[in-house]
Amino acid sequence: MNSELRSSKAKRTAKPSSPTSTNSPHARRRRQILTQFLSMARKSSLLKQSLATIVGVLVLYAFLNTFLTPAATSKLENAFPSFSSAASNSISNVFVSRENQLNFPGKPVKVYLYDLPKRFTYGVIKHHSLARGGRPDDDVLKLKYPGHQHMGEWYLFQDLLKPDSERVGSPVENVLDPEEADLFYVPFFSSLSLIVNQARPASGTEKPLYSDEENQVALIEWLEAQEYWKRNNGRDHVIMASDPNALYKVIDRVKNCVLLVCDFGRLKEDQGSLVKDVIVPYSHRINTYTGDISIENRNTLLFFMGNRFRKEGGKIRDLLFQLLENEEDVIVKHGTQSRVSRRAATQGMHMSKFCLNPAGDTPSACRLFDSIVSMCVPVIVSDSIELPFEDVIDYRKIAIFVESNAALKPGFLVSMLRGIPTERILEYQTELNEVKHYFQYGEPNGTVNEIWRQIAQKLPFIKLTINRNRRLVKRDSNVRDCSCLCSNQTGIITSL
Repeated sequence: MNSELRSSKAKRTAKPSSPTSTNSPHARRRRQILTQFLSMARKSSLLKQSLATIVGVLVLYAFLNTFLTPAATSKLENAFPSFSSAASNSISNVFVSRENQLNFPGKPVKVYLYDLPKRFTYGVIKHHSLARGGRPDDDVLKLKYPGHQHMGEWYLFQDLLKPDSERVGSPVENVLDPEEADLFYVPFFSSLSLIVNQARPASGTEKPLYSDEENQVALIEWLEAQEYWKRNNGRDHVIMASDPNALYKVIDRVKNCVLLVCDFGRLKEDQGSLVKDVIVPYSHRINTYTGDISIENRNTLLFFMGNRFRKEGGKIRDLLFQLLENEEDVIVKHGTQSRVSRRAATQGMHMSKFCLNPAGDTPSACRLFDSIVSMCVPVIVSDSIELPFEDVIDYRKIAIFVESNAALKPGFLVSMLRGIPTERILEYQTELNEVKHYFQYGEPNGTVNEIWRQIAQKLPFIKLTINRNRRLVKRDSNVRDCSCLCSNQTGIITSL
């Protein structure tokens, strides 16, 4: 009885099952809803953070674009005069100061023209004239540089003497203060000096009136005494040596300079390179062709006029003469430099479709540039040739390159040229007409400006070598210091 009462009491006092009990369906549902809500809240928070970051980046970009570009800076200066140009420059300098040190685009390179003693410039012209029967003239400034293939050294000298207003399109600026200069130009007439004496004296004991070697040595001694030469050991100096033998006596003492050369035929690999130096064209000796693009009056297939017998690589000329001299529509003539020869060469080139350009004593020759201004398609047989301005001229479009071994096969050369259709010849002529101004020193925007542009492009490398040399330990003089993309050592590929 008592047990039944206790049981009944316990049932009455027991609490009913709660609807939020962990095992009830309602509890599980509420937990799911709560979990989803918390998850959405977290995602919403991340989304807000992401959006805030994106907005911040866009605002920063807008700020930079608005306030730090040169164009925007200019607008701000106009709108707000208090936003001074000094403040503008300080902002811009953060971004361009280092580039400006390396000739930032649009900034002309500053060149200082050395005022050399007259013996190295007009004095050379005077001695050249006297050696050919000219009359002495006390006013050497009246002397004219003689016309020949090395006139480039005269044209560059004269260009820097002109006021800047007359130097249209030039990438360099002549400065009178050497402290402002990026580069220094040495206007020694090195190639003319080489040929002042027409022949050696008959007697071995007789001393010539003029000595090129003495002038070379005197020049380098004068240069080495100059403050600005000593500062960087000549690395920021430019000198022309277009004749392969020019400066031969002192070449090791000027090899740090930017050398303006027609090829590297007589230079060692530590004396000249495509990285440091500039390949320049000879001054053409043939009158420029002014007629139409056509083959109507060009009845000769292939033309050559020049010295048949040369040394070294030029020995190929005699072999080509033997192969070609009996071909009916080919003209090959032996001739030396003279007015009569130039007139005959002008007529021959202007009346020919193709002009043969074999190697001479060195890989290049003036004849190539005569061919170009004559619009006579050059046929180049010179395996080690270097060519000027190859960053702007694709020579495959204006010339035909033939390997020496192929050119010496009987019948190969003329058969190849006869197989070229008229349309292709006209394409060559069209391209020649487009680029011939690069090879005309007298043109206002011709060879001279292009040479200066090529020199200006060397400035970053010059600064590199100067800075590098300052921190290097001095090496033994027998160890070559060569940072070269050296001259053509691999030959050419026959092309059409």
